[in-house]
Amino acid sequence: MHQALYRKWRPQTFDDVCGQDHVTSVLRYEVSNNTLSHAYLFCGSRGTGKTTCAKILAKAVNCLSPKDGSPCGKCAACVSIDNGSSTDVLEMDAASNNGVENIRDIRDEVVYTPSSLRYRVYIVDEVHMLSQSAFNALLKTLEEPPSHVIFILATTELHKLPATIVSRCQRFDFRRISLSVLAARISYIAQQEGMELEPAAAERIARMAQGGMRDAISLLELCGSARKKIDVATVDEMMGSGGREEMLAVVEAIATANYDTIFSTVDEAVSSSRDLTVFWQDLISVYRDLLVIKTTSNASHYLDLTDAELAKLTELAELFKKGTLLAHCHLLEDGLFAMQSANAVKRMIAELTLIRMCDPTLDTCAESLLSRIERLEDAFAAGAPAAPTSSAKKSAPVAEHIESKAKKPSSPVAKEAAPTAVARNNVPTPAAPKASVASGTAPAQTGRVLHRIRGFMNCVERVRRENVMTASFLTDARAFLDESEQVVIQLSNPFAEIMLGEPDAKALLCRALSPELKRDASTIKLLFEVTDGQTESKDTVLDDLLDAVNGDQ
Repeated sequence: MHQALYRKWRPQTFDDVCGQDHVTSVLRYEVSNNTLSHAYLFCGSRGTGKTTCAKILAKAVNCLSPKDGSPCGKCAACVSIDNGSSTDVLEMDAASNNGVENIRDIRDEVVYTPSSLRYRVYIVDEVHMLSQSAFNALLKTLEEPPSHVIFILATTELHKLPATIVSRCQRFDFRRISLSVLAARISYIAQQEGMELEPAAAERIARMAQGGMRDAISLLELCGSARKKIDVATVDEMMGSGGREEMLAVVEAIATANYDTIFSTVDEAVSSSRDLTVFWQDLISVYRDLLVIKTTSNASHYLDLTDAELAKLTELAELFKKGTLLAHCHLLEDGLFAMQSANAVKRMIAELTLIRMCDPTLDTCAESLLSRIERLEDAFAAGAPAAPTSSAKKSAPVAEHIESKAKKPSSPVAKEAAPTAVARNNVPTPAAPKASVASGTAPAQTGRVLHRIRGFMNCVERVRRENVMTASFLTDARAFLDESEQVVIQLSNPFAEIMLGEPDAKALLCRALSPELKRDASTIKLLFEVTDGQTESKDTVLDDLLDAVNGDQ
C-alpha cells in the first residue's frame, strides 16, 4: 500500500528535525543528562514538528542505547514504539476524545507501572479541544504524576489552554520553518524519490507551504504525481495559481486603473477553473511585500525574494502611498472573508473589490479616506492642486460660487473680516450672532473674526460619555475661538444656554475641549451665545476634512 511522503519521510531522530534546533537541543540535553520534566507542552502552527518531536521524545526516554539524546531506532523499545505494539506509549487525539471520562481513564491508569518500558508516555494531540471539565480532571494528575509517567501535550492554539495547565508544563514554541530550510529539505526528498525538481520550483513550493514542513512535502508529492519535470509552471498549474508575474501585473493595473487588464485576468482565472481564493491569497501576499518595502529600510531582510522580484516590487511600491496600501489591504481582507462565505459569487466579489481599489472615491471606509487625504496633502505640499476626481469636477461650480461670495462681502463688517476668513478657510467667516442678555453673557463684538474649532464633535462625544443630558444641549452647537482665545459656543435656544451655564456643565465642557485646544481646562473661558437661526448647520466630519485640506489650525 502506498504511503504518503510526509509519513514516509517523518524524522526518526532529533537530528532529522528541520528548523527547530532551539527545541531539539534542549530535549537532547535533558535525555542525555536524565533531567526530564514530568510534563511538556509543544505549541506552534501546523506541520512544524510538534507530534513528530513528541514521538521521538517518547522513544528517546525509553531507548536502551540512546545516541547523543536521540533514540537509536534499533532496540526493542524503539521498534515496539515504531510499530505501535507498545502499550506504554499512548497517543490520544483530544479533538475526538475530549470528554471528562477520557481523562478519568488516564487518571486511573497512571498509577500502574509500565509493562515493558521505562516510562509510560501520554501524547495528547490538539489538547486545546478538551472540555473545561476534562481540564479540571487533568490538573492534579498533570501537576504530580507518578515518577514513571510523562505527559506530552501538543496544540496549535495555545491561547485556548487554561493558565493552570500551561504553568504545570515545560513549554516549547515551535516556529515556522524558514523558506531556505523547506526548499533544501524537499529538494533532498525529491532527489531520493527520483523526482526532477528545479530550484525555483522548490522555492515556490516552500513559499506556498507558509512555514509548514508537512504542507511542503504534500505539495511536492502532488506536483510530482505526473512524474515529469517539476518547474514553476507545473507548481502554479497544480496549485491553481497564476504565478508571481500575474500578480505583479494585477497590482500595476490597479495602480494605473487599467480595468481591461483586471477583468481579463479574473476572466482567465475563472475560465481555467482556478480557485479564486488562491488567486486572492497570492494578491494579498504581494501587498504584504509592498507594505514591507514601503515601511522598512532593509526590506530584503524580511522578504524571501530574488533580486529581480525585489527590484520589480520596489518599482511598483513607488506607485502607492502608505495610506493607499493600507486601504487596499483592508479591501482585500474583506473580499477574502466574503469569498469564503459565498462560493457562488466569488468572481463578482473579486471584480467589485478590484474596481474599488482602482478608484478610492468609490469606497468610504476610514482607510480610503486616509488615502485620499494623503494625496491632497502631497499635492498641496508640492504647490499644485491634486488631480480632480469626477465628483470634484461636479462640485467645481459650487466651489466657484462660494469663492465669489467670499470675495464680495455684502456689508462693511464682512469686508473687514473677509480677507482673513477667505485666506484660512475659503468660505465666509460666520457672522457674529447676537449674544443673549438674559443669562448675563457678554454681547457679541461687532466686526470680530471667529475661527471654528476643528474637532468640536469629538468634544461633544466626550461630554456624552460622562453626561448624556448635557451632551443633548450641544447637538446643534457650534464652537469658535475669538481674538482673545475665548471659546464662543453658539447655541440654538436659550434653554440650552441656561443648562450649559451651570457650573458642573461648564466644567465638563472645559475638560472635553482641553484635548482639542491643547490647553488646561482651568484656563479655558466659555462664552455662550444664542443664534438667530440664520447660521450654518452643526459641525460635521466633512467640515474637519475641509479645514485640514485648507490648513486651518
